[in-house]
Amino acid sequence: MNDSMIKIENVTYEYTTAEDKEFAALKDVSLEIKRGEFLVVLGHNGSGKSTLAKLMNALLLPTKGKVYVNGMDTSDANKVWDIRQTAGMVFQNPDNQLVATIVEEDVAFGPENQGIEPKEIRRRVDRALDIVEMGHYKKHAPHLLSGGQKQRIAIAGILAMNPDCIILDEPTAMLDPSGRKEVISTIEKLNKEEKKTIVHITHYMDEAVNADRIVVMEEGQIVLEGTPKQVFSQVESLKKLGLDVPQVTELVYELRKEGISLPADILTVEELVGSLCQ
Repeated sequence: MNDSMIKIENVTYEYTTAEDKEFAALKDVSLEIKRGEFLVVLGHNGSGKSTLAKLMNALLLPTKGKVYVNGMDTSDANKVWDIRQTAGMVFQNPDNQLVATIVEEDVAFGPENQGIEPKEIRRRVDRALDIVEMGHYKKHAPHLLSGGQKQRIAIAGILAMNPDCIILDEPTAMLDPSGRKEVISTIEKLNKEEKKTIVHITHYMDEAVNADRIVVMEEGQIVLEGTPKQVFSQVESLKKLGLDVPQVTELVYELRKEGISLPADILTVEELVGSLCQ
């Protein structure tokens, strides 16, 4: 079996500005995402990360180059429906993704449009809500839920369509810290327990700590790539890009500048405590 879920080959994406000028949001980007991988894409606003996410779901088509989702060419109009069933998309604002007045009806919306039989829809809805730990809210009105709960319902709606890959475009950007924690816990569970390929676009550094791999974007290009330890140990490079690092990594960076001997790739409080105790 091919272990490549998404393959991006020398992709450039250009759009026309209000002044009728061509602007390249992505410039000759190549990236391969393995089946079952948890990839985080970091970058500040305008770096091209959201454009990259939309190309993975065939919401945008490359100006140059190719994007393949589970072997399907996103430029093939006959494959668009299959591609979007394979790679589900969760957006920034949960309110924009909820379409029904009852939670379970909202989660059922996607499978109904796939033409799934009612008994199977019922099974999928119940399972999706259980996975995101929202089963007790199936009869609730979505607008009465917290931001984090709404986003988990949006994720359940994608899960009910049974995609192999879930692309999340800054899903915690509009949430408070509690809501962010709920959603990140759900994303990590989907990857580890449900074996879903996860592509998580974010500008929160701490959300990338448990990823398999991080890609950092700047001005439409990939400028850093590696494991969380490899990427976040490059504090100076990240600061030059206008990005932060996890708080623990920042503390280690400052302590090392003061001459304290610590590994540069510490990411968690537990790792720091262990190193200090030694």
